[in-house]
Amino acid sequence: MSPFELIRLAISRLGTSRLRAVLTMLGVIIGVGSIVALVAVAEGATSGITDRIQGLGTNLLTVTPGATFTNFTRGAAGSATTLTVEDADALAKLTGVAAVEPEVDTQKTVIAGLQNTTTSIIGTTPAFPAVRSYTMWQGSFLNQASVDGSLRVAVLGATTADDLGLDGSSIGSYIEIGGLPFQVIGILQPKGSTGPVSQDDQVLIPISTAHHYFVSGDSVRSIGVSVASADQIDATQALMTVTLEQRHGTNGTNDDFSIQSQAQLLSTFSSVTGLLTLLLAGIASISLVVGGIGIMNIMLVSVRERTREIGIRKAVGARSGDILFQFLVEALVLSLLGGLIGILVGVAASAAIGAVAGWGFVFNPLTVVVAVGFSLLVGVVFGVWPARQAARLDPIASLRYE
Repeated sequence: MSPFELIRLAISRLGTSRLRAVLTMLGVIIGVGSIVALVAVAEGATSGITDRIQGLGTNLLTVTPGATFTNFTRGAAGSATTLTVEDADALAKLTGVAAVEPEVDTQKTVIAGLQNTTTSIIGTTPAFPAVRSYTMWQGSFLNQASVDGSLRVAVLGATTADDLGLDGSSIGSYIEIGGLPFQVIGILQPKGSTGPVSQDDQVLIPISTAHHYFVSGDSVRSIGVSVASADQIDATQALMTVTLEQRHGTNGTNDDFSIQSQAQLLSTFSSVTGLLTLLLAGIASISLVVGGIGIMNIMLVSVRERTREIGIRKAVGARSGDILFQFLVEALVLSLLGGLIGILVGVAASAAIGAVAGWGFVFNPLTVVVAVGFSLLVGVVFGVWPARQAARLDPIASLRYE
């Protein structure tokens, strides 16, 4: 009997008991749908967070100070005041560095007319948009003259501007920061949040102004460095480390600073999400195994119900191999149909979740190939035994079966 005839016969046989076939496929549908949906959601989440991390800056390296020591007690990382604007100037001269921006920050109440909000006040330099990948919505960014003159000018994040009721027509108006008047010269395009931290809820002022009015000393909380190209990140990071060790008098064992790169963040996140995806897919596979057991159960019942049919077919010349393949194809058709329906369900679920979560629909064709492969594997593994049971029936005993 040809494969096409076997498939036609299997579909015809399953069509005579549609409800039982649908209920049998249900486990496979749930299993495959869960795997496809979970993998697609994990890939979508990974893509969304990767875009957020890359949105922090282009080829970004971030230098942060080390920890303080008080009476042999180590403080939190970043609590030291070891980085300065001069360190940033030294890093800007290195080969491979495209732009450098030092930062200081504080929390202040900002007032515009009758509206007010408490937000982060970031003291920085004109290189901030290039390093942190920001673009202007209205107005202009800080320039070197505003830094050199410690001018009281401010650029608002999109969320801060909304909280204060300011828009493009507010450029040139004045707000109060910590009780001091500042002129609004620009509003940034929104970027969204990175975890619990909003990148749009901030006010940017010249770093010299921040040091003069709000933050004592000349230290900075971090230095952002944009590397000219991605393939220079490792070499530039090594060169930055050597430069800062020379300036701070450290030797690699007692460094009072640390340097993090986007590649490290992405690598850590990818490994975590990869393990999580594998775990979730493994859990979802349990329902696929349960579906396979359902197929085995129903095929064994089918063998028992069709014992006389098997005896008649063998009596008219059907070989054991023909009977084996007939029942195996029925199991494969059940699992394959369930897998295809499960794929559709999983794709629809992942698209809905992606739309709600905001990262859109991420579809990997390889997931479909794997899902179909799993469906066929379930059909083969759980269909072989019932098929062998049918093939091994004695024709005389089968004809006598009531």
